[in-house]
Amino acid sequence: MNLTKPYLVVFLFSILMHVRAQERSTIPVVQKLLDKMTLDEKIGQLNLLTPGGGVATGSVVSKDVEKKITAGQVGGLFGVAGPDKVRVAQELAVKHTRLKIPLLFGSDVIHGYKTTFPIPLGISCSWDPELIEKTARVAAVEATADGINWNFSPMVDIARDPRWGRIAEGAGEDPYLGSAIAEAMVQGYQGTNLSHSNTMLSCVKHFALYGASQAGRDYHTVDMSKIKMFNQYLPPYKAAVDAGVASVMSSFNDVDGIPATGNKWLLTDLLRDRWGFIGFVVSDYTSLNEMIPHGFGNLQDVSAISLKAGLDMDMVGEGFLKTLKKSVEEGRVTENEVTEACRRILEAKYRLGLFDDPYRYLDSERPKKDILTPEHRQFAREVAARSFVLLKNHNGILPIKKNAKVALVGPLADSRKNMLGTWAPTGNPDLAVTVIEGFKKVVPNATISYAKGSNITDDKELAKKVNVFGQRVVIDKRSPEAMIEEAVDAANTSDVVVAVVGEATEMSGEAASRTDISIPESQKKLIRALVATGKPIALVLMSGRPLTIPEEFDMPVAILQVWHSGVEAGNAIADVVFGDYNPSGKLTTTWPRNVGQIPIYHSVKNTGRPNPKGGYEKFKSNYLDVPNTPLLPFGYGLSYTSFEYSNLRLDKSEINQGQGVNVSVTIENTGDYDGEEVVQLYLSDVVRSITPPRRQLKGFKKVMLKKGERKEVTLSLTENDLKFYNSNLEYIAEPGEFVVYVGPNSNAELSRSFVLK
Repeated sequence: MNLTKPYLVVFLFSILMHVRAQERSTIPVVQKLLDKMTLDEKIGQLNLLTPGGGVATGSVVSKDVEKKITAGQVGGLFGVAGPDKVRVAQELAVKHTRLKIPLLFGSDVIHGYKTTFPIPLGISCSWDPELIEKTARVAAVEATADGINWNFSPMVDIARDPRWGRIAEGAGEDPYLGSAIAEAMVQGYQGTNLSHSNTMLSCVKHFALYGASQAGRDYHTVDMSKIKMFNQYLPPYKAAVDAGVASVMSSFNDVDGIPATGNKWLLTDLLRDRWGFIGFVVSDYTSLNEMIPHGFGNLQDVSAISLKAGLDMDMVGEGFLKTLKKSVEEGRVTENEVTEACRRILEAKYRLGLFDDPYRYLDSERPKKDILTPEHRQFAREVAARSFVLLKNHNGILPIKKNAKVALVGPLADSRKNMLGTWAPTGNPDLAVTVIEGFKKVVPNATISYAKGSNITDDKELAKKVNVFGQRVVIDKRSPEAMIEEAVDAANTSDVVVAVVGEATEMSGEAASRTDISIPESQKKLIRALVATGKPIALVLMSGRPLTIPEEFDMPVAILQVWHSGVEAGNAIADVVFGDYNPSGKLTTTWPRNVGQIPIYHSVKNTGRPNPKGGYEKFKSNYLDVPNTPLLPFGYGLSYTSFEYSNLRLDKSEINQGQGVNVSVTIENTGDYDGEEVVQLYLSDVVRSITPPRRQLKGFKKVMLKKGERKEVTLSLTENDLKFYNSNLEYIAEPGEFVVYVGPNSNAELSRSFVLK
């Protein structure tokens, strides 16, 4: 047998995977159960149901749940919370089934449990993995106190189209930053020992490429090359797998023409064989059944395809429950394939310690001592402040003096239902702090006058769609003109105006794609009227996505992007607006000038006819009507102070394969406030065998500098930072020149080069 190096690697890897499979099969409790289980009982473990009562993520709610549990036809539930409620369901499984196998209890704990943090896109703008890991840890503590032991988070889909509503749920456009955040969240949820009663299974989603849905339309098709997948979209999923994530959720979209839920290349060849994933794979909500309209056959067909592809658990659709036994009898799938799927689910229950104590998460004393504690709320307030991005600060309008006379206007200034953000089904919006409440608490000596000023939107049909989970958009009985007049009157009698504008929570999120991502016209009219007063205006902008704001950006205003910032929103916004915290957030998505530029992101490739920096030129790659450049670049964010970068140095000008480079830069706080800055390192591979991105993020560090302080910051480029997947999908670093850029955003100007020999 002639084993050249590539084949030797594959051969050795296959042996390793076989050894891992053998190791899994030796868990005594699991193997003992499998030996006793009938085919029906094994299939039952592959069934995940929801009894309803919470916020469903699809149009189907399971029926006869109690009957199916006692019949041994359920492996897990979601949508059930609270120790007493969970205990009732767990007892049905443990006391009334033949083998007494406990259930998993899952939930969508996306950005906090009861203590709701900012939406994930907002949290990512902190550029602080340690902080993000702690938010996941708090979420795990609270969720497990309510009996939940499995979390459908993190969502790590790279998203470069802000029309897609679910951009709100992820970490933005960059695979390097997204990978760091994926790892942090998995570690936060799962801790160091999953058998501890305050840790939970994490489920990375949506595998794979869901964020690249064509035209930004949810659930739509995805089509891309494998080179693009491996280099730009797959890294955060792999980072989660490398961090030990316990489960993976398949996505709704197709990959290479095959729906992800039934895609063997994705779920087995890549996830298990290439990456070494040993957990279990669950479908998204009825995504197995949705393979039927994709054109893959009837329910029995798609169920058999999915099991053979590597899907272990069917969420809500019951295709496995209803058809797998028949498929085994007909030889379309084997009982061994059912057994292996069942094994992986039982192993997860074993890792949680449920076979030792199925009630370990059901301490009725924990909710009152672990959920929504004052410490958790204070932490949520700090996280929110660190997620805000100062987009513009005309004439230093912000921060506002604490004894000022302030006109607080806008449809989101006193809108409790819009503080938590999309995908906060476990949170309680009634407990959220509004902006007006935060202002009154933080600046009791200020004079605050409030006026709604406008509706979020005047479009009643749009409001109806947005209000599907409860009233988020309230159409006022007053005329738009009367509301604007009231706001202008308040502005004219104040020193400064704070206008809280943007999106309602459900204008972004799942099934909330938009083709027009500007501020709604009702609010634009309000902003224009306020600017016409000549008063200093600070726009506090709430949204679940980047917005197109060229008109507002050209106005003489300050703009503070606060996303939807959670249960402590109002307090955190007041902290920043009045200077108790100096904003340090940086954008994790590129903000387009208009939707015609989408998709737009920082790691674009040059064409053979690149656009000149000076502007438009015929027969170059540019637009007639706008520049190629975005309104705001990736990594952008201002501060109340200013920072100066200088003295960029590399410790080597030449390196060999396997070596790295240390990059040092001096940064000085040259302004009048203490502040934090995110130092960002970008790398350009000048010549390589496939076309390289213009530059890629390869390092960052958040540093605190007091007014006038200077620090030297060192970032390290490792061997892997120089690597990429070539046309053969080999992960390599090619010899040649690399250029390092360091600065405050993706347009960093300081540069030095080195050569890899």
